[in-house]
Amino acid sequence: MGPPMRRALTASTVLAAVAASADGRAQDPFEIQVYDGTANEPGVPGVELHLNEWATGHRTAVPPELPLHGQAHATLEPSYGVLPFWEAGGYVQTALRSDGSFDWAGVKLRSKFVSPERPDAAWRFGLNLEVAYLPPAYDRDRWGVEVRPIVAWSGPGWLVAFNPILDQALGPDGSEGPSFEPALKVARSLGPFALGIEYYGDLGPVASPLPFDDQEHYLYEVFDLLSAPGIEVNAGVGEGLTAASAGVVFKMIVGYAFDAVRPSPRATASASPRVGSALTSPRR
Repeated sequence: MGPPMRRALTASTVLAAVAASADGRAQDPFEIQVYDGTANEPGVPGVELHLNEWATGHRTAVPPELPLHGQAHATLEPSYGVLPFWEAGGYVQTALRSDGSFDWAGVKLRSKFVSPERPDAAWRFGLNLEVAYLPPAYDRDRWGVEVRPIVAWSGPGWLVAFNPILDQALGPDGSEGPSFEPALKVARSLGPFALGIEYYGDLGPVASPLPFDDQEHYLYEVFDLLSAPGIEVNAGVGEGLTAASAGVVFKMIVGYAFDAVRPSPRATASASPRVGSALTSPRR
């Protein structure tokens, strides 16, 4: 094999590894949820535990990042209602690697602003701003910011929430500008629980979207527990819809609200403070 062929093969290998490692920024591999425009009441703390496992994630990555295959993540998310329209929160992330070693995997701080809640309002709007620092093993850019607009509608028995997310890496991978990472949830309440679907994607940079086969698209079938006041449970299994996606993902969110339990006047579909709680929120 001559030098030109070896150079071409090397370049192809590097490009393939870069494409395979793109799942590190496609959807947040530590927090998989759709925000629905609700927030903690002023002075009220809350906590969530996010658990997920990337059962068939990509087996290669560009160093110093680690391959996502077989990683299990546990993220603790405390939150606090500052004002009727403002909630502050953060994330402490950990990872169990496929080789059995346990890692600290970074921290994030967020500030969420929502439209004032009214019992008769079907539509809700909000904006979540987030800054993140991850060790290079989990994000080679280390620093990043997220801008997450929130649009949600709830009716009798239904929730629809859409987050057109813009994610900006503050490193070499961010040179092309923010990437577009839409997220969508549709849920239907069925008595003590709700069933629904959640979609997450990464279309690449806003200025130059990736070809469809190189984009990442995931569809999750999800379950929300509604019959335990003050307690949130959201669980699901996701499947990658393109070759660039990271296969099968299992996820669960368990949360608790520390304020007095008060049923919502819009009782319909989910107990999560950010994944559909506007339909049956145990906290408002």
